Amino acid sequence: MKVLAINGSPKMDKGNTALILNPFLEGMREAGAEVEILYTKKLKINPCQGCFNCWFKTPGQCFQKDDMESVREKYRDADIVVYATPLYVDGMTGPLKNLLDRLVPGAQPFIQVKDGHSRHVPREGFQYGRKVVLVSNCGFWEMDNFEPLVHHMKALAANMGREFAGALLRPCGPVLGLGAVFGIKRPVDDIFEAAREAGRQLIREGKMSEETLKIVSRELMPREEYINNANRIFQQMLSAVTKK
Repeated sequence: MKVLAINGSPKMDKGNTALILNPFLEGMREAGAEVEILYTKKLKINPCQGCFNCWFKTPGQCFQKDDMESVREKYRDADIVVYATPLYVDGMTGPLKNLLDRLVPGAQPFIQVKDGHSRHVPREGFQYGRKVVLVSNCGFWEMDNFEPLVHHMKALAANMGREFAGALLRPCGPVLGLGAVFGIKRPVDDIFEAAREAGRQLIREGKMSEETLKIVSRELMPREEYINNANRIFQQMLSAVTKK
């Protein structure tokens, strides 16, 4: 089974998103999957120009010759596509959205009603994975901050005729990398192991258990304590900059 993971974080392998994504992918590898990861920061992908040449003039082909050509080929071979992104303004990072916009050549202009909803007809030979998974983190405490992004990913999967297989969501993301600074008292190893187990489950069983995903998202500290600690750290960072 082939997995294509796309990390949209500008911090790539050094960000809080990678703290959950990497063990998740490791679990997939342990279960026998072939995993490839791309970083949007390393890709040169121009914005979609909205010209629709890929629908009419050169069906299935964008006139822009950049890294999106090779990315689309990788999509065709993938059984599972994993989108990883920190939460930016209630959604995904700009480079990741830019990449998704450039998937337009995989659809035809014609409209059909599927599952009670109007959708574009997929172009034959364009496979964008059979399953879609989201991995995301944010700096807020509440889980409902992820709802707009999750809804977007579910719509993306539905419009492509793919299964949304679930999401690994991590609120209070900074705590994972700065546990001692935040004064966290309970170890977080169970969170990383749950992410790894979710990867194994998805490959071996075709789905991730709700119990496992809840561990990934579990509370790290009470909201008031988290906010107070975060604001203290931000104030220290601000003071350090202003003193220079």
